[in-house]
Amino acid sequence: MIDLIWLIPLLPLVGFLVNGIGRDVLPRPLVGIIGSGVVFVSFLLSCGVFAAVYAARQAGESATFTQSIFEWISAGNLSVSLSFLVDPLSAIMLLIVTGIGFLIHVYSIGYMKHDDGFAKFFAFLNLFIFFMLLLVLGSNYVVMFIGWEGVGLCSYLLIGFWFKNSAFASAAKKAFVMNRIGDLGFLIAVFLIFNTFGTLEFAGIFPRAADMAMGDTTLLLITLLLFVAATGKSAQIPLFTWLPDAMAGPTPVSALIHAATMVTAGIYMIARSNILFTLSPITLQVVAAIGICTALLAAAVAITQNDIKKVLAYSTVSQLGYMFLGLGVGAFTGAFFHVITHAFFKALLFLGAGSVIHAMSNEQDMRSMGGLKKQLPTTYLTMLVATIAISGIPPLSGFFSKDEILAHAFSANKLLWVLGFVGALFTAFYMFRMLFLTFFGKFRGTAEQAGHLHESPATMTVPLVILAILAAFGGWLNVPAALGGSHLLADFLSPVFADSVAKTGAFHLDHTTEYILMGVSALAAVVMALAAYRQYVSKGVVPVADEAPRGLLAKISYHKFYVDELYDAVIVRPLNALSVFFYRVVDRSGIDGLVNGLSRSVGESGKGIRLLQTGNVGFYIFMMVIAIMALLAYGFFNG
Repeated sequence: MIDLIWLIPLLPLVGFLVNGIGRDVLPRPLVGIIGSGVVFVSFLLSCGVFAAVYAARQAGESATFTQSIFEWISAGNLSVSLSFLVDPLSAIMLLIVTGIGFLIHVYSIGYMKHDDGFAKFFAFLNLFIFFMLLLVLGSNYVVMFIGWEGVGLCSYLLIGFWFKNSAFASAAKKAFVMNRIGDLGFLIAVFLIFNTFGTLEFAGIFPRAADMAMGDTTLLLITLLLFVAATGKSAQIPLFTWLPDAMAGPTPVSALIHAATMVTAGIYMIARSNILFTLSPITLQVVAAIGICTALLAAAVAITQNDIKKVLAYSTVSQLGYMFLGLGVGAFTGAFFHVITHAFFKALLFLGAGSVIHAMSNEQDMRSMGGLKKQLPTTYLTMLVATIAISGIPPLSGFFSKDEILAHAFSANKLLWVLGFVGALFTAFYMFRMLFLTFFGKFRGTAEQAGHLHESPATMTVPLVILAILAAFGGWLNVPAALGGSHLLADFLSPVFADSVAKTGAFHLDHTTEYILMGVSALAAVVMALAAYRQYVSKGVVPVADEAPRGLLAKISYHKFYVDELYDAVIVRPLNALSVFFYRVVDRSGIDGLVNGLSRSVGESGKGIRLLQTGNVGFYIFMMVIAIMALLAYGFFNG
């Protein structure tokens, strides 16, 4: 099965080519089958690869496999091959990308059924999966960078899929530009890595890095640049504002970007480069600080949003902040564990929101919903599971992954734990607020919407049910020893993080402390859920209209802390003014003026000289005599 690794990314690429080229001739059912089928076969192959890696781990053998396709670049000392790396980390990512990706493809068959760009949409989805698989499988930073850039391109194509809406097109451009800012950091880091290690292959970099001194200046610069790249792709401060605007794309795109692919790329890249970051404690402190600030800022914004997809978008930004907090305190397994559980419940939440929007005739404002649990029972129950999971209430998946991150934060820095705990409180409140406003109380929509309410078709609800099962039981992958578990995920991933553990030592927290931390966080989440129930169900409170007056804190939160306005004032408008200045003064008046002035002077000179061409032979003879006399005079005085 390992020999077939190359087929895993190739099949989605074939699906992209077939559906893209045949988009105007292939029938829609066939497009859906091809688009979903290639990803499903990739998933089956990924299962086989995972089984091979797992068997190697159980046998105590090396679980790292490399497959070289061909030598790509050879110039001087630089040699880059198109090669794939499969180890425990990439094997799990393969399952997430292809498994969740397949469910999103199936869901899209029903959701995009009546869209004119049906085939084009599936082609773009397939291309997205191809580039994400390339990113995950790359055995060197160049192949990873190609996949990194590819998912950025696909995000632009999918966020702006309905490009006739100028706001959606602007959101796509915003995502593309902000990602390019981060990608520059990645590119410079790649140059520094080659200059330092003489290779870009992971197998040649990480063992040599493990022998370097803690706090090495070069590693500090490399890791800071890699983190800049991660802030762009995984939406951290200051490059996070593109992700909420990415809601402009169709809902399956939101699920794909937010759950299974693009935003997890930054987490994966840092986890893959863990030894470099472990040897750069200053960078880890920056990662933890930015992560917790992002988690709190996004959670504070989500509390007052009324668009169901915007709530989930800021929730994603906040959860990504938790993952970076985990990375920053050295909980590499915990951060990656949260990537897994987040893929389950966040994909479920977005697809569930899509089911609600589908039933509500494209309405996304929760103030126009309410009482939907009777008409959409499957959607309600599955979203209830996802809400409990993301809130960190046991025994669902989010409880275990959040607990592991917060436990490491408590061990590393008590302040980080307190801030992480506050973020968890916000999460539980705004998620249950979303659930109660959507499914409880009286229906607040129009009579036309009420007549249209119905549960989504099986192509949409079956993926919801599967994801709900995963969101419910996914946490059992890494049950802590305090609860009788054996840390299955940590044991499976141990070869990937072995060098980092050797440098820092194994994490340990006494069981009593763990029980207290678990109990406090779980109880607090339940209390916040009850507070949301009291506010939005018992009291029946409905958020005020957009133009209604709000308190100071609520106003700041509702307007997203005015970050976009700040960027517009500090960056966008000054750059626009500078570009206008260069256009009008430097380009048009300066460069164009010089070029056009020269052309005009030549033209006018030509017009003057043309007057000498009179056609009079006597005049021509006279001019010849004058010229000869001038030449004789020149020769006489200079002879």
